[in-house]
Amino acid sequence: MQDSRAMRRHCRGTGNPPIRQWSILASLLLVAACSAPEARWWKGNLHTHSYWSDGDDYPEMIVSWYRDNGYSFVALSDHDILAEGEKWINISDIPAGEAVHRRYVDAFGSDWVVERVEDGDTLVRLKTFEEYRTLFDRDGEFLTIQAEEISDRFEQKPIHVNATNIETVIQPQGGTSVLDVMQNNIDAVLEQRRATGRPIMPHLVHPNYKWAVTAEDLAALEGERFFEVYNGHPLVNNEGDSLRPGTEVMWDLILTSRLKAGKDIMYGLAVDDAHNYRGDGPSMANPGRGWVVVRAPRLTADEIVAALEAGDFYSSTGVELRDVAWDGRTLTVEIEPETDVRYEIIFIGPRSGSGGSDDLILERVFGVRASYSLTRDELYVRAKIVSTKAKANPVTPGQVEVAWTQPVVARTEVGR
Repeated sequence: MQDSRAMRRHCRGTGNPPIRQWSILASLLLVAACSAPEARWWKGNLHTHSYWSDGDDYPEMIVSWYRDNGYSFVALSDHDILAEGEKWINISDIPAGEAVHRRYVDAFGSDWVVERVEDGDTLVRLKTFEEYRTLFDRDGEFLTIQAEEISDRFEQKPIHVNATNIETVIQPQGGTSVLDVMQNNIDAVLEQRRATGRPIMPHLVHPNYKWAVTAEDLAALEGERFFEVYNGHPLVNNEGDSLRPGTEVMWDLILTSRLKAGKDIMYGLAVDDAHNYRGDGPSMANPGRGWVVVRAPRLTADEIVAALEAGDFYSSTGVELRDVAWDGRTLTVEIEPETDVRYEIIFIGPRSGSGGSDDLILERVFGVRASYSLTRDELYVRAKIVSTKAKANPVTPGQVEVAWTQPVVARTEVGR
């Protein structure tokens, strides 16, 4: 990462060549660095629903909302289905169906909307992913990504896995335990990835929904590197209860267990899981509650997934970051501040022999920029940024806007 940044500074004429012993390979690397586009931040949501499953609006209306509210990409992840083939809905079966349909026609025109009348009822054909993406996808401006929420269970426990950038629908795989069901569905996603050569990314969704999945279950997974540390649905128990940990506490339990066992880091996503697009409130699953901001050179599904898998992103419920930098030893966070808002940057990670959750706080800094350098004592470090700004349309009273950077571990040559 350091060499790449040095090359870019040289390309802009603001730094010396980063490679002293020039060779053909070094020259080619410098040419590639100078010709490649500069990486930038892209805001997106990886989990939301439409009329294709249990959302309450047309996919075009939903994608329009995200585009018009400053997002760069969105993945509609309906349950156990892709937006392909023919699906018709009867507007008389939809709550407030006439009003919703009128808004849809007003927004996209009668030439776009496909209707038919049967027995006096108006039926509307839902547009497929390949159809509606033509309205929205613009190079370097906005991207729709095909996704599915594979919705499985073990006994009475719901176990759901999202597949982002999926090619063909995957049916729930089942299993003999919570862990087995999760692993079977993740394996099915990864098998499609291997078979197609397409970068399809699984992630475990809302682990505390009906208290289905434990930190121990997540820590034991193979091939899974993502889970939802924040989900904007009102029924998912992000904060836990008096007996069970919230998702952020789970994250540190997962990380500690996995890294001590020599497994990969697990990254934390923030998502909407939106189902309700007409009316706001704490009992509704509304859009705009949680998102990821991904650093990638181009706005393509392949590059967004690649950046996510490299951990080059942060998750947020409102706080915007100007930069997150990691040089192999020091994590630096810089906030894009808002007027009259104060910020606390909290560096989190377990030291050798640490016990309770209070021991995970490595340092607290009040301000808009802070750094933390790992020593030999920490297993990893991540940052949580807490603002004094009230969260708009919160699920629970008193929420403020926050952001989470992804955990990093020291490179061998600088500390471990």
